[in-house]
Amino acid sequence: MRILFLCSGNYYRSRFSEALFNFHAERRGLRARAFSRGLATHLVKDFPDFLSPHTVKGLAARGIPEHHTADRPVQCSNTDLAVASRIIALKELEHRPLLTALHPGWENRVEYWHVHDIDFAEPAAALPEIELKIGLLLEAVQAEERAAQ
Repeated sequence: MRILFLCSGNYYRSRFSEALFNFHAERRGLRARAFSRGLATHLVKDFPDFLSPHTVKGLAARGIPEHHTADRPVQCSNTDLAVASRIIALKELEHRPLLTALHPGWENRVEYWHVHDIDFAEPAAALPEIELKIGLLLEAVQAEERAAQ
C-alpha cells in the first residue's frame, strides 16, 4: 500500500505527514509506506531550504529523523496519483480546486483532511492535528494489513 499526501508546496504539512506515517509504520512493522507531493511547488521554489523549519522542528520534537520524508519538494504528476493506493489532501478548500485544474477527474478520488496551512493555523495547532489523523490512519492500515493476511 502506498499512501500519497498532497499539499500545495510539498514543503510543510504533506512532508510532516509523510515522515510521521513512515516512521510509525516502520516501527509497527507495517508494509504500507507514504510519499508526498505538492500541487503548487512553484510557491516554494525560491525558499532557501527544502523542508519547512516547522516540519524540521516538529519532527525533531518527536524524535523522528528527516530521512522518513523526501529530500525536496516534488510536483504531483498523474503517475503519482495512479500508483497511490490512498490519496489524502491536507485541506479540501485549498487542494480540491488545484486537483480539478491540474488533474481533472482525480478530485473526487481523494480523501480530504481539513488541516490549515501556516496562514490560518500555527504549527502548534496544525502538527498535533496531523499527528492525531496519522494515528487513526495507522490503526486503519494496520487492520487492513491484518485482514489481508
